[in-house]
Amino acid sequence: MENQGDFQDQVRQLGKLIAEFEELPESAAKVAAKQMLRLLMDIHGSGLERMMEIVFDSASPAREILDKFGQDPLLGSLLVLYSLHPDDLETRVHRALERMRTPLRKMDCTLQLMSIEAGAVRLRAKTSGHPHAPMLAELRARIEEGIYEQAPDVASLSIEGLEAPPASGFVPLESLI
Repeated sequence: MENQGDFQDQVRQLGKLIAEFEELPESAAKVAAKQMLRLLMDIHGSGLERMMEIVFDSASPAREILDKFGQDPLLGSLLVLYSLHPDDLETRVHRALERMRTPLRKMDCTLQLMSIEAGAVRLRAKTSGHPHAPMLAELRARIEEGIYEQAPDVASLSIEGLEAPPASGFVPLESLI
């Protein structure tokens, strides 16, 4: 089985190819390719949905199995792709925040969920001291990776509090409040 990093790379590559495909001029071949992909997605989605129904209907630990499917990085991403994930977006974002809590604390950073609205997630990060720009960039990358690993369907992610300080050393009054 491929590791999660390979899978995420494949998803990113697929996204790029889809964007390139969308830029192509309309043609009969493009229309046929879109129909073929839509049909393939429908077939896969129906098969996965039926798999979930069978597991859910079979035995008492079925919910545990579905939860394991949802928590598996590869299966969870597939279930999100087909809108079949057993957990809603908010639950998965909370799980991501919980998993990041200890590693971020070691980097003197805490996260607070501000809101989730229509797939847009707003977080507030608090750091101790005055971290330099490379550290802020690393924190941002780790937070983004942690969120998208658990919730790849997040429409947008906003992280307040990781802005680089001004080069002049001037600190705006708003940032002190």
